[in-house]
Amino acid sequence: MRATRFLAVAAALGLSFWMVWQWPRRAQPTRDGNRPPIEMRAAWIATYKCVDWPSKPGLTVDSMKKELVALMDMHQRNGMNAVVFQVRPAADAFYDSPIEPWSQWLTGRQGRAPEPMFDPLALAIELAHERHMELHAWFNPFRALVDSMKTEAAPDHITRQKPDWFIGYGSNLYFDPGLPEARDYLMRVIQDVVRRYDIDAVHFDDYFYPYKIAGEEFADDRSFAQYGQGFAANRRDDWRRENVNQFVRAASDSIKALKPWVKFGVSPFGVWRNKGWDPEGSDTRAGSSYDELYADVRKWLREGWIDYVAPQIYWNIGFRYADFDIVLDWWSRNSYGRHLYPGLAIFNIDKHSSIEAWRDPYQIPRQIERVRADSSSRGVFLFSSKYLARNPSGINEILRNEYFREPALLPGMPWIDSLPPPPPADLRVEHDEKGILLRWDAPDSLGPADRHVAYALYRFEGSEPAADKRLADMFILTRERQVKLPRRWALWRPNFCFVVTAFDLHSNESAFSAPIVVRMKR
Repeated sequence: MRATRFLAVAAALGLSFWMVWQWPRRAQPTRDGNRPPIEMRAAWIATYKCVDWPSKPGLTVDSMKKELVALMDMHQRNGMNAVVFQVRPAADAFYDSPIEPWSQWLTGRQGRAPEPMFDPLALAIELAHERHMELHAWFNPFRALVDSMKTEAAPDHITRQKPDWFIGYGSNLYFDPGLPEARDYLMRVIQDVVRRYDIDAVHFDDYFYPYKIAGEEFADDRSFAQYGQGFAANRRDDWRRENVNQFVRAASDSIKALKPWVKFGVSPFGVWRNKGWDPEGSDTRAGSSYDELYADVRKWLREGWIDYVAPQIYWNIGFRYADFDIVLDWWSRNSYGRHLYPGLAIFNIDKHSSIEAWRDPYQIPRQIERVRADSSSRGVFLFSSKYLARNPSGINEILRNEYFREPALLPGMPWIDSLPPPPPADLRVEHDEKGILLRWDAPDSLGPADRHVAYALYRFEGSEPAADKRLADMFILTRERQVKLPRRWALWRPNFCFVVTAFDLHSNESAFSAPIVVRMKR
């Protein structure tokens, strides 16, 4: 009878609360005492060539909105707590920019505004925050025009205004990273978004200098001659890396100067360098972000210029050229205390794949287990939304029911913020015929980094809270400033003491609120 009553109570709680802790069946994220899981769970939403959203250029505004809502709802169901939304795929904008034209992949023609007007980035931020997810604004910095011989650039596109800044490579036009004036322009674009939008992070992908094309040189002779002083002719690669270093450092400084709480992260190609080229590299035989893209990501981590790295480890466990485990271990040993969020390849899952590992629906889940077992990793990024929507091999059900079953707090970044918010105020109780309602007020004097505050409700037996949160009888996390307790919830104890705490964006937890004793009415 007692067990039956307990199960009934647990079921009622599951219907009534956003979160009730359960013991998981598989590898689970980091816990700290009686706190909830702490883990980054992010998904990319790529707008380049409509990879993830919108489904095609030129949809009606209502259709685009419905598609974006559906993606956000899916990510919420899957347990995500962040989305990485591509706002600038190629010197064009998925937001109302005063600097660059509307993207061709939004409306079908570069420079054409949505009609009726709507701002995709503003909507994405609103949808993400309503669903208790962070919004990371994803920029592709140096790609300027895709299929430049076919695409008609808008009259105000920067390639028309400053043609000397660009280099054709393959079928695309790229900013020349060696030009300080081009880097300054890109910085103004990023600063504009940070200043005007309530984003949680700035995100760069793997494209700095473009991926190499066999038999084609990146024609930056002019900028090297003008700005390459101090670098010998045979050291142009070092000069290119220094150009990217200067850009990343300037981006970091400018973001933090405008909004110190906004994070800055990069998702580089999965291999920094191969051990065959550099004894400090990984035991792999693959491409290299250092040698091909001139992105010395390890330096950015060591110098503290970026807050997180999400290397695209898109290979399976046991892959002979770049084993997932080997690559993960290298990044773990070279993250320099910054957060490591390995990028995982949802797009490779295919029951018809020629690679046996990707026919296994648990290849990605096993990678998640490897990440959770790694001491430096703090979560995962999944590429990408379109592939999650296709649900290959039932990956969504696996994530929802086994791996991301419990909502998770975001990992804290103490180098940004280690100060807890003030505790919530005026915890109070209301009784009615349906049950008990606990309400409280937001903490006083919240700073800008605390704007998306979450609350934890602790329950203690008796009339006084214990000093140790781990002695709490129940732990509930919510974004609302109230919790409804159904009357049948109180079948097994007559009186409880409740307190509430607040969490900020970096999972810093406040002290207890003033306690309140709830005497259950029969």
